[in-house]
Amino acid sequence: MPLKTTPLEDMPALNLTSMIDVLFLLIIFFVVGTKFIDSDKQIQLDVPKVGNNGALTAPPGKKMVNLYRDGHIELDSHNVSLEELTTRLAAARSQYQRLGVLVRGDGGASLQQVASVLNACKQAGISDLGISVRLAANPKGAKPNLGMH
Repeated sequence: MPLKTTPLEDMPALNLTSMIDVLFLLIIFFVVGTKFIDSDKQIQLDVPKVGNNGALTAPPGKKMVNLYRDGHIELDSHNVSLEELTTRLAAARSQYQRLGVLVRGDGGASLQQVASVLNACKQAGISDLGISVRLAANPKGAKPNLGMH
C-alpha cells in the first residue's frame, strides 16, 4: 500500500463559509436594530397636560428658622426680616402644602420675639411648627421641674 504524500507547496484551503454566515447575521442584526431606534424617535405623542397644583416631588425637610438674642432672624442660613420670613415661607408652602418649620431660638431671646416668629409662620399658612429645645442637666436624684404644681 503506497503512502500518499503531498508536496509542501499545496497548503490546505481554509473554509470561510461559516465565518461569512456569522458576519452576515451580525450585519442584519445591527441594520434591523437601527431601524427600530429610528422609528421610536418619530413617534408623535400628545403628552397630557396638568395644572400647576404644586410640586410632584416629596417635600424637603423642615425649614430652619433661627432667632438670635439680638433679634435678628435667619431662614435656612439667610438673614431675613419678619415680613420676608412670612413671604418666603408662603412661597415655599405654595409648592409644598405640608411644609414644616422648626424654630430654634436663643435662650436669651425675649418671648415677644419668639411669638412674632411663630405668628409670621402662621400667617404664611404653616401648620407644622416645632420649637427646638434642649433638656437641662439635672443633678442625680432631682426631678425635672415641668412647671406643674
